[in-house]
Amino acid sequence: MAKSKSLSEHSTIEHQALRLFTEKAYLDYSMYVILDRALPHIGDGLKPVQRRIIYAMSELGLTALAKYKKSARTVGDVLGKFHPHGDNACYEAMVLMAQDFSYRYPLIDGQGNWGSQDDPKSFAAMRYTESRLTRYAQALLTELSDGTVDWLPNFDATLEEPKLLPARLPNILLNGGSGIAVGMATDIPSHNLNEIVNACILLLDEPDTSLAKICEVVLGPDFPSAAEIITSRSDIRNIYQQGQGVIRARAVFTEEKNQIIITDLPYQVSGAKIIEQIAEQIRDKKLPWVEDLRDESDHENPTRLVIVPRSNRVDIETLMAHLFATTDLERGYRINLNMIGLDGRPKVKNLLVILQEWLEYRQATVKKRLEFHLNKILHRLHLLEGFLIVYLHIDEVIKIIREYDDPKIRLIKRFKLSDIQADAILEIRLRQLAKLEEIKLQTEQQNLIKERDKIQKILSSKAQLKRLIRTELQEDAKLYGDRRKSPLVERSAAQAIQKTEIIPSEPMTIILSARGWIRAAKGHEFDVSGLTFKAGDSLKATLLGRSNQLLAFIDSTGRSYSTPIHTLPSARSSGEPLTSRFNPPPGANFEEMITGDPEQSVLISADAGYGFITKLSELYSKNRNGKILLKLPPHAHVLPLLIVNDIASNYIAIATNTGYLLIIAAQELPLLARGKGNKMIQIPPKKLELREEFISRIAILPTKNSKLLLTSGKKQFTLKNSDLAHYIGKRGQRGHKLPHGLQKLDSLTVDLT
Repeated sequence: MAKSKSLSEHSTIEHQALRLFTEKAYLDYSMYVILDRALPHIGDGLKPVQRRIIYAMSELGLTALAKYKKSARTVGDVLGKFHPHGDNACYEAMVLMAQDFSYRYPLIDGQGNWGSQDDPKSFAAMRYTESRLTRYAQALLTELSDGTVDWLPNFDATLEEPKLLPARLPNILLNGGSGIAVGMATDIPSHNLNEIVNACILLLDEPDTSLAKICEVVLGPDFPSAAEIITSRSDIRNIYQQGQGVIRARAVFTEEKNQIIITDLPYQVSGAKIIEQIAEQIRDKKLPWVEDLRDESDHENPTRLVIVPRSNRVDIETLMAHLFATTDLERGYRINLNMIGLDGRPKVKNLLVILQEWLEYRQATVKKRLEFHLNKILHRLHLLEGFLIVYLHIDEVIKIIREYDDPKIRLIKRFKLSDIQADAILEIRLRQLAKLEEIKLQTEQQNLIKERDKIQKILSSKAQLKRLIRTELQEDAKLYGDRRKSPLVERSAAQAIQKTEIIPSEPMTIILSARGWIRAAKGHEFDVSGLTFKAGDSLKATLLGRSNQLLAFIDSTGRSYSTPIHTLPSARSSGEPLTSRFNPPPGANFEEMITGDPEQSVLISADAGYGFITKLSELYSKNRNGKILLKLPPHAHVLPLLIVNDIASNYIAIATNTGYLLIIAAQELPLLARGKGNKMIQIPPKKLELREEFISRIAILPTKNSKLLLTSGKKQFTLKNSDLAHYIGKRGQRGHKLPHGLQKLDSLTVDLT
């Protein structure tokens, strides 16, 4: 018996695979977030929390003409009656609808501290602020009691709330909205009311209007900011066509007494943040053209940022273009016209579809309103018919009421009345039976008949219905419309000033030690003989460059690295190890360094006899690990990096440690970004493998008629004319032996005498 009882107890338990259960639970949660929290509805352009706040305020009587009430009262009503969630989240949604710098057409009129453009979240607590609805909010609520919307039970089924508000205007486009759901998001910009109303009227008059024609009326988004929208008209049209894209806005500035005055910032950009971004560039010495920076914003001038250039020689347009590119003075806004449509499904829609669908919603709303009023009129006319019967047979009616126990049944039979008419007659007061009242009823009946005929005429004609909606849109545009705030000024994207243009070009001497320590001194006449090095270290190489150039290195494995010269430590110190800037492979040493114009050609070669020519910019790398530049054969070493000024006329002189010399044309070597290169001089493989023979010296000759100076110990010899021609050959040849006494060269240089 115990066993059967146990089975019966568990017979109601449903067994389900964990995968299916979690999948359904997550899907349910996703749909809840999408439909009931994150995305606005195309009908009234509101999310549920916003709709509940507006409705709760209307129920509290907080119209635009009412006295302000504490915001805590509104939030309490919203949470207690319709939205059982966090009070802070609810209040933040309320604050957003009250901020004129966040909402193009605010729905809430706030009194107190409701935040500022510099810090939108600096608003006071709900117990301090007061609020009421704006005049514009009435456009969403005015037809609520006219049978225009469906009603739903609230969370505990004790009250009813509207499923949607009967918006007289397409609020979805006027105020826009943003939100992040599960797997989707929305970013709808605000628009100008007059432009949107004109587009709706155009569609009512010409239902087949194309999007291109709509875009002639709706010029683009209209943010609650006077910053310029710089996106081109064609790009804006593409965004409206696809329902997605990016709109760029740029701050507005003027010049006053050689000072730059920023008067308007892009939407949702803080003046304090702009000051911080510019100040950071000044601290990092990335903006030497700016001397001073001030924030002079006040109540009269909500945005007034002052930038003082270092001198009147500074190009204001170039400086501002740099600031537009590197700060939030120019900002891009993602557009994603994703919303819940009339079918209850989220979808990205283009502008034409949004307007068409909203007009469909508006027509349905107006039709419901007219039908609601028509039913009220028909009901009243029905009662008036009964009242007029009373006045025609007043004595008989009074007699029936006095003599019969159930006068209602008798009245219905005698005068062929309905239940509703009989009840209404029995509730008439005696003083209403005067002759004057009969005249009023007849007048009211005539007026109601006219109104009934008018409504029936509108309901029976689509053209009449559209004409009514058109008239109402025009009336609302007069009430709430205003001029565009965001001017449309088509401009090209701003370009940041290159670092080389910002950093002053000063002569520098770069010093590299044998152990890879780097430092730099100002000037090209710096005396390196007075330098001191750490114990066991010594001078490896010096290089002349400029402070606005990049310095490139190549290590013993063939990897290249780069760093700005102006960031190198002073030569007065011991410098810093290059390993603090780069991560070379274990055991690698920094062999060569070079600087100059990034477009200059450079000879990259190894003492195994291979090489190629590349651009100096190919040696640059932002990666601490550098990049593979030269593929070295086994046991090979990197040769000095040499500038090739003219590939067509330059020659390369190559000398081996065994006394062979070969001069080849630079144009014989390939132009590569990286690799091993081609064979420059023939070296026997066995001798190369045993390191018995390799390239010991290499130099660049301007032309084949140049003089080549050979130095070996105290002995010097200059090759020129026929002597030099003897060694000129083709790439990959063996070359010719140098004279005795010059076969072990200490240097190979161009003789400029």
